[in-house]
Amino acid sequence: MKIWLSLLLLLITTATHAATLTIAAAADLKFAMGDLIHDFKQTHPDAVINTVYGSSGNFYTQITQGAPYDVFFSADVRYPKLLEQAGKTSSPVVPYAFGRLVLWSNSMDASKMTLASLTNPAITHIAVANPKHAPYGQRAVEALHAAGVWSQVAPKLVYGENISQTTEFVQSGNAQVGLIALSLAMSPKLASQGKYWLIPDTMHSPMEQAYVLTDHAKGNPLAQQFVTYLASPAGQAIFIKYGFTLPDKQ
Repeated sequence: MKIWLSLLLLLITTATHAATLTIAAAADLKFAMGDLIHDFKQTHPDAVINTVYGSSGNFYTQITQGAPYDVFFSADVRYPKLLEQAGKTSSPVVPYAFGRLVLWSNSMDASKMTLASLTNPAITHIAVANPKHAPYGQRAVEALHAAGVWSQVAPKLVYGENISQTTEFVQSGNAQVGLIALSLAMSPKLASQGKYWLIPDTMHSPMEQAYVLTDHAKGNPLAQQFVTYLASPAGQAIFIKYGFTLPDKQ
């Protein structure tokens, strides 16, 4: 009897693992990933998918230290490649999109602004993601240098831990304007709150984004099923909906 109970427990545990997926996703995917998971679960109703959003650099560090994420979606292809080089992955690194940077505000008409507008003395707080570990913050700094306004605006910058928190700074009024992800600005919630100006991608290095399955995903078929779905027309359409450029369209 004990043997059967042990076997039953093993089967239940295995089934539970196979139907559970933990995703570490760059914060610019906050809204797109919600749609992707909702659509995926139409054909995988029993799947349990847990998603944590944050900065790509922080996730890279956590995964190297053994964090139990199955799939890592990074806003910078560099971090998954570093994990691959360190032997911490169970799949090739796969680019899934290029992100774009915008100037966004819910208190000013950002659609009529440029980066030069940020030198206006009336603008005292500008939100950007922390460039130490957030790819969008790194590109924001590059763009401000390219626009020739870095020295004037640097004292005005307030730093979010990731691009989602950066956006929250502007929403809350702690910053008048922010350099945020187009994918967030195009979400229904933010689109109804403010306007944006698309920063030319010639002003910063490409925002090539990629995912990789980690060591923790070994033996978890749900991880591969989910990333396979991303390449489907339905998955690709959701990326486009939120302003991402697909790799083959770059």
